[in-house]
Amino acid sequence: MMREGFQISAQVFDAGEVDDFTRRLDAAPLTRSRAGVRHLLRFEPVSQLGRDSRMMQLAAAALGGTPFLFGATLFDKSPDANWLVSWHQDTALPLAERRDRAGWGPWSAKDGVIYAHAPAAALEQVVALRLHLDDSTASNGPLRVLPGTHRSGVLSDAQVHAEARRTISTSCVAARGDVLMMHPLLIHASSKAVSGAPRRVVHFEYSSTREFPGGMRLPNENGLSTPVDSPFALSALRSGSIQVPT
Repeated sequence: MMREGFQISAQVFDAGEVDDFTRRLDAAPLTRSRAGVRHLLRFEPVSQLGRDSRMMQLAAAALGGTPFLFGATLFDKSPDANWLVSWHQDTALPLAERRDRAGWGPWSAKDGVIYAHAPAAALEQVVALRLHLDDSTASNGPLRVLPGTHRSGVLSDAQVHAEARRTISTSCVAARGDVLMMHPLLIHASSKAVSGAPRRVVHFEYSSTREFPGGMRLPNENGLSTPVDSPFALSALRSGSIQVPT
């Protein structure tokens, strides 16, 4: 895994590829929040991009085995949606079903998908790849990280803020088409933009396994916790809490 918990690979995708993907994303009937869109694997162009050989090779190099793609989120920062995120770790994982096991929890549900905060042993088998759809500069709210903090395990909020006080942060500036690879336990944050330039990133999540000890299983390949034809999923679809693009 990356020594400092993150690494940027330059120009993994060229400008034409990014333009084509962005046009398809903009035209898709997606339900957007202020910060972007969750659970994008249900949108075929996103799923295809996440399984592109270049992305799979990067994930495999980080995980040391065949990667399983289980999540994709669009983070969209612009003058109309200028948001920030304080220092934190990504400790929640989507799961196929709820099973009460030691070290897992608390539990939540987001857009019909079940989540639990995971133990460090599970998170050590996960990596995120962030594809930049725009240049990420010092002025449009780039990702900021605390290098090496992924080695400290799962931390409390107080411990995270203590690390932020004593560790020099790095701003992850990147060009469109670059891919940033990061460990979920790496402490990171994002400030508001001070320029009008957009900053769109697709955040893909991969694991070296689909099932962790105790039967804790990641969702199926369209990102749903349960099959689309199950009573739970059908109810969620009717209520609008799950959006499946057609």
